[in-house]
Amino acid sequence: MEKIRQIIFHKDYFLDFFNDQTEKVKDKIEHVLYVISVADRIPVKFFQHLTGTDGLYEVRVEFQGNIYRIFSCFDEGNLVVLFNGFQKKSQKAPTGEIEKALKIKTEYFIEKVKSKGHGNKK
Repeated sequence: MEKIRQIIFHKDYFLDFFNDQTEKVKDKIEHVLYVISVADRIPVKFFQHLTGTDGLYEVRVEFQGNIYRIFSCFDEGNLVVLFNGFQKKSQKAPTGEIEKALKIKTEYFIEKVKSKGHGNKK
């Protein structure tokens, strides 16, 4: 299938989370990210906007009764930028994780603007 969206990550926040997971969880995360990259309409069970968070989305991964979340945002249309991830232990996303994701999102866009100002391409 042809990719509709490109998925990148900002710094090592996502990789730190990803590398801490078992191989089977990593496989499931990779599958969900693949679906996000190729699906015309991303199923809500995999990807959802968090209301009241100024453009923050969460990638949703379920595996063997465990729930994993990866915060992200869109940039330049079809570019999905991954931020921090965590294993969810309750219905509501922890406020601290949301605040961390919003800080990372701000950092991403500040660094993007700075790099464009210096002629560097990311």
